[in-house]
Amino acid sequence: MRARDLKRLAAGSDERSRALAAALAGAAEERGLLDVALGSAESPVGPLLVAVTPRGLARVAFASEDPDEVLEELAARLSPRMLESARATGEVRRELEEYFEHRRRSFDLRLDWALIHGFATETLRATARIPYGHVSTYREVAERVGSPRAARAIGNALGSNPIPIVIPCHRVLRSGGALGGYGGGVERKETLLRLEGALGRG
Repeated sequence: MRARDLKRLAAGSDERSRALAAALAGAAEERGLLDVALGSAESPVGPLLVAVTPRGLARVAFASEDPDEVLEELAARLSPRMLESARATGEVRRELEEYFEHRRRSFDLRLDWALIHGFATETLRATARIPYGHVSTYREVAERVGSPRAARAIGNALGSNPIPIVIPCHRVLRSGGALGGYGGGVERKETLLRLEGALGRG
C-alpha cells in the first residue's frame, strides 16, 4: 500500500470510512498482520503523527515533516504493513495528552529503537535520563557518553531523533543557555521547555 493510499484510508472523511478503517486495523492486529500502527494527537506544538510497533513507540513526527516521507521511511525501515489504529496507539496518545496537560512528568511507554543506530543510540539513551524541568548541554551529554569532544556529533544525533518529546532532546541546550537547534524547529523547542518550566534552569 502506497503512502498516499494509506493517508486516504486513515483520513476517511465520513463515519462509515472511519469504522471500516478501524475494523480493518483491528482484524489485522488480531491476526498479527499489523506491523506499524499509526495514530494522530493534537498538541501545543501542532498535530503529531505517532507510529507504534509490537515492540513499542517507534516514531513521533511533527506536522512540519512531510507525511509522505515519514510513511515511506516507516515502510522502508520498519514494515509496509501499516494502518491507522486508535486502539494500538491509544496508550501513546493518552500519555502525550497527559504530558501536555501538565499531568505527566515522565513517560511509561515501551520504545522501539529500530530507527536509531550507532552513536545516536548512546546519545539518546543519555538524553532520555534528563529529568523533566531540567536541561543539559551538548557538551555535558557528550561527556556522559564518554566522548567529551563530540558535541557536534551529539547535536547531529539529537537532530535525527525519531521519537522527540518522549526522548526529550528539547532539554539539550548550547553552553551558555542558548537554545540551539531542534528537529521540530526552535519555536517548538522553546514551547516544550516553557511547558516544563525549564528555561533558565539546569
